[in-house]
Amino acid sequence: MTQEITRTEHSVPTRQFTVLLSPTRRGARLARLLATAHLSDWGLPTESAAHVVAELAANATVHGRVPGRDFRLRLAVRHGGLLRIEVTDTRSERLPPAPGASPAPGADTEYGRGLLIVGALADRWGVILGPVPAKTVWAELDLAP
Repeated sequence: MTQEITRTEHSVPTRQFTVLLSPTRRGARLARLLATAHLSDWGLPTESAAHVVAELAANATVHGRVPGRDFRLRLAVRHGGLLRIEVTDTRSERLPPAPGASPAPGADTEYGRGLLIVGALADRWGVILGPVPAKTVWAELDLAP
């Protein structure tokens, strides 16, 4: 299901895009491509957002994958220049490290670096638990100078 909504709430225009994708490499790649296309159509910068979407979608396919359950990508742009990126998967028991935390000493060096990229590119990011069994990893980018 793909949905795009333009609406006004309390005189704050909001644009949204939501899509469910398969938890595969192809689904993660499609998430990045769809995000880039929508942000470009909305006249917004795409480079940093594309990297954030790519990292969060890759994490959903590697660490949040449950066979038969899709992950959700949501983009929301608020008046005033705030882009919120959300990726929801169905593995709430597998949480990423807290924002600003570094990988544990001796941890597998193959994993744990993607969220450092998210932290460097996003102005804020975090995790929301629920509804069970879901978790949402979100990132916000301030688009206004």
